Amino acid sequence: MGRPPVLPKKKKDGFYLELRNKGAKSGIIVIRDTKEAMMQAARQYENTKDVIILGEHKNGKKVEEGRKKVASA
Repeated sequence: MGRPPVLPKKKKDGFYLELRNKGAKSGIIVIRDTKEAMMQAARQYENTKDVIILGEHKNGKKVEEGRKKVASA
């Protein structure tokens, strides 16, 4: 095994959301360039997955505060 990295990876600029299977503890993170594209992806996956909106990141840092969970029916 190699030496672990010293600095944590910086996130790319964009809007992040996390997609999880219903009832799962972890999922995948999806990046979109615009807020409209992020909301479209959230609407697309909300029927089959749990969607958590992580917010916008710029220069490796989070722009908005708070995690929002999209209600699934």
